[in-house]
Amino acid sequence: MILLGIDTSDAHGSVAVLRDWETLATKAHPGGAEYSGWLLGAAAGALAAAGKRMEEVDVLAVSTGPGSFTGLRVGLTTVKAWAEVYGKPVVGVSRLEAMGRLLEGGSGLRAAFYDAQRGQLFGGMYRALYGRMAKVGEEMVTAPGEFLEEAEKEGKREPISWISLDPELVTSLDGWKRRQELGDTMERCRPELAVAIGRVAEGRARQGLFTDSIELDANYVRRSDAEIFWKGR
Repeated sequence: MILLGIDTSDAHGSVAVLRDWETLATKAHPGGAEYSGWLLGAAAGALAAAGKRMEEVDVLAVSTGPGSFTGLRVGLTTVKAWAEVYGKPVVGVSRLEAMGRLLEGGSGLRAAFYDAQRGQLFGGMYRALYGRMAKVGEEMVTAPGEFLEEAEKEGKREPISWISLDPELVTSLDGWKRRQELGDTMERCRPELAVAIGRVAEGRARQGLFTDSIELDANYVRRSDAEIFWKGR
């Protein structure tokens, strides 16, 4: 199975080509460039580096966020167009879930997060059990301290495995030392998450769990600046 993975959730976006769980090629977003002018060329470059053509791709995998309104919109709109033009099935994947699945180990509570700007973070909690992982509650945008409190309420005194693009948002908090004493661990993950998104998508695709490209949408978690401004008038 050949997958093309797309992540345009924030400035640390990426594109990846995978075949049967193996990474064939990746392209990382350089930062600063608009996704509208970067994504098509990056996807073409990754496919060329992998020695593949779009016609050979079996599944399109795309991050549904949470993240940047503009970035997610470009990624999702592009994937929808490819799905229609090339007749490819799509799997939408939460970026936070993909991060949570990067953690190794057995059962237990996992917490994934990254910077959402404005003094907030995007966060999600998951329960791993016998090789499976289930979402605990809803993904959220909140202050770092509040996310730590939510994780503590859920995990109580059990160790929590944490993963983040920006671990200092939590490790700098006064409550982190207490969590370390309980056995919590924090892992910093690489920002190029298209591979992780592709691997989650491959697992679902092999079960026939695809996303209707017409209904494919982003999980923004919070309202856009434009919507906040309009509703505040």
